[in-house]
Amino acid sequence: MVDLLDPTGVGMATWLLACNQEMFELDRYRQDGHSLRSWSVGRYLKELAAGDQFVMWVTGPRGGLVGRGRITGVPTQQPSAPDEYWQQDPGTRWYAPLVMDEWLAQPIPRQRFKEDARFGERSPLSTLFASNPHRVTEEQWSAFEEAFTDGQAMDTTPDWHLLPGQTIKRKELHDRYGGSRQGGMSKCAKSNNILLFSDPKTGHQHGYFDKWAEDGTFHYTGDGQTGPQTFDSLGNASTRDHVKLGLALRLFEGSRGTVRYVGEFAVDPEQPYSWGEAPETGGGPLRPVIQFHLAPVGRSTQPASVPVGCGYREADESVAPSPAQLSPSDSDLVGRNLKAHRKLQNDLAKAAAARGLDVFSPGAADPDFDLGWRLTADELTVCEVKSLTPANETRQLRAGIGQLLDYHDRLRSRAASVRAVLWVEREPSDSRWVALCERVGITLAWPGHEDDVLI
Repeated sequence: MVDLLDPTGVGMATWLLACNQEMFELDRYRQDGHSLRSWSVGRYLKELAAGDQFVMWVTGPRGGLVGRGRITGVPTQQPSAPDEYWQQDPGTRWYAPLVMDEWLAQPIPRQRFKEDARFGERSPLSTLFASNPHRVTEEQWSAFEEAFTDGQAMDTTPDWHLLPGQTIKRKELHDRYGGSRQGGMSKCAKSNNILLFSDPKTGHQHGYFDKWAEDGTFHYTGDGQTGPQTFDSLGNASTRDHVKLGLALRLFEGSRGTVRYVGEFAVDPEQPYSWGEAPETGGGPLRPVIQFHLAPVGRSTQPASVPVGCGYREADESVAPSPAQLSPSDSDLVGRNLKAHRKLQNDLAKAAAARGLDVFSPGAADPDFDLGWRLTADELTVCEVKSLTPANETRQLRAGIGQLLDYHDRLRSRAASVRAVLWVEREPSDSRWVALCERVGITLAWPGHEDDVLI
């Protein structure tokens, strides 16, 4: 068999894995939201290796070519799970770990390949009765790749129909656009979309801490619950390269049941991602994680039905991002100013909580204010925090006023009353800023004047 070559020059074999749905109901398994992580194999156990590529084939009159993926390790012998998808208990078998890179919306039938001269005497389609896997030559692999391209061309890509703020059951979302029903990142085979799901209620237990950052982008944690996250993951690589691949990033709040569409986003072309640390799923050890920097695309206004905020996330006062990763136009994002900004924010949040107020941070559907609180259920306050030095005072105050006017305009339809607060490090040297803020409906205050904004 002719092997493909990876960038290191090590040969990668190509295979066909067959599924008899009279033995295992693969379609129903997928429809119920399960992701394929391994497949039963009975031969070539010493030849299967991480990096090998395969196509998935379903036998029977309505079967054909249905997907493709990669082997991720050597086969191991283990008991099968005799669940409802098996027609009989499969017992202990050898399983090869794998990842599915793509599923076709419809199987490409066997007839196409029977008419192809590349599938002759050595055709894997003539030995489907034998154990998995089946060898695939380089020429046959090319034929399968061509079929995938044609299969995608024949499939009608559904138009995007959701508006920001609208909700949909996740199952219905995937039925329409494709993609896996599980996980936070879902590249769709039947549409030009990558679906991203952010859920602070469940994400933290898996080490996913998504949030708006000081640079004005939404930092979305990459794919992978254990070990260092890498771009070997299809979700991470596709998200990073979504512009080049012609794919839209669609962000949703929630991960199970009914989810809410936030809107379309794009990775920041200047700084598409950074690296952080987060615990493994279940509170395991810290490991490197990818934090994609996502910027909203197009309309960002949410309808009145969308609630504002989520639980307050304390700002890390000990971490100062590298200036090279941030916009140089914002003085609050580097060095001393960043630490001062975060301490001001946390101290004000503690003061508000001590007074019994409901303190919150912005959710994915909200503008990126620093923090907010509710005096009553109908009275919403959003706050922008700014550090001040003699050199940056005017620039900081101008920036804060502009940001708050934007936040107020975007939130006023989502609460009965919205108040804007500009919380600064100290009293401005020019008193005219207090009166100027009052004229545009903003309360300007600083430490020692908490009662001016919290009662």
